[in-house]
Amino acid sequence: MSLKIGIIGLPNVGKSTLFNALTKKKVDISNYPFCTIEPNVGIVEVPDLRLWQLASLSHSQKTVPAVVEFVDIAGLVKGAAEGEGLGNKFLSHIREMDAIAEVVRVFEDGDIIHVSTTSNPISDIEVVEYELILKDLETVSRRLASLGKEARAGDKDAAKELLNLQQIEKKLTAGEMLFGSSSEMSSPKTLNLLTAKPVIYLFNISERQLQQSWQPDARLREKLGVASFVSVSAKLEAELAELTEEELKEYRSSLGIRAGGLEQLITVGYATLGLITFFTTGEDETRAWTIPRGSTAQRAGHAIHSDFEEKFIRAEVINWKKLLEADSWTRARELGWLRTEGKEYAMQDGDVIEFKI
Repeated sequence: MSLKIGIIGLPNVGKSTLFNALTKKKVDISNYPFCTIEPNVGIVEVPDLRLWQLASLSHSQKTVPAVVEFVDIAGLVKGAAEGEGLGNKFLSHIREMDAIAEVVRVFEDGDIIHVSTTSNPISDIEVVEYELILKDLETVSRRLASLGKEARAGDKDAAKELLNLQQIEKKLTAGEMLFGSSSEMSSPKTLNLLTAKPVIYLFNISERQLQQSWQPDARLREKLGVASFVSVSAKLEAELAELTEEELKEYRSSLGIRAGGLEQLITVGYATLGLITFFTTGEDETRAWTIPRGSTAQRAGHAIHSDFEEKFIRAEVINWKKLLEADSWTRARELGWLRTEGKEYAMQDGDVIEFKI
């Protein structure tokens, strides 16, 4: 599986600039609203040093990283749920995402128009969330109308779902996002509600704010609730994207930046969605695979091919660090460091596995 993150926010908050920097794919970043109409898609390799160390150990002919799909979705505006600014079309794009990265403007720049004249992170977040809530209320209301008929006809499953959706409707009507609330887990997957999707806030700050280690104040932190956030300067990231790897290391070192926006966003994205990485390695290929945390070894086999799940017998497993320490799969076996695991083994992040079918 790959992670699909939709980059959303109000117009002119830096979404497309950030998308360019993250994916190194040029899109139109003209200074006017609705510059991005159709979503731009960028497939990005997940930076993972472990993968390349394993490939070097195995002298692999091919190295295949895990990937994240970033989708730059056009700016939402007040009234999007009613179709303002082509809102319905844009909201439908969000429905296809695994997670939402909401870009929130913190930087001040008189040359870049803000749809509300001045930047106000809390207000901007509320405008976007209000539109998502309105769209979900519309979806829930339609479903409640049909469930009511089914429940009255004696359908017990429909009656149970009706009660659940009534609780969800109450939360949405109160202006609450479902992500992070008790209703999140019971949100029907068939409805694919926007407000139930995991949210990561991307605070677009200035280079100066970055150097000053800007952090959200108390009011803004309260607004975020359980959601994760990353502080990044889209303008700086765009400039850094033009540098060579060596120049990039030097520049980040001079600014005291250990990880770029891409690494931070992917790390937070994996943690938010509960994803981990396991590896397969050999002379032909070393590859990183993404699976949900808590997956069994048999379920992990499905990530490679359905045969590995259906015909699973057992698997040999070792942590990537122990394999590097052993210096070869053969030596790891001699040392007794390879573990034989069955179908129900819970995969751990960084496992290197060889399936037996």
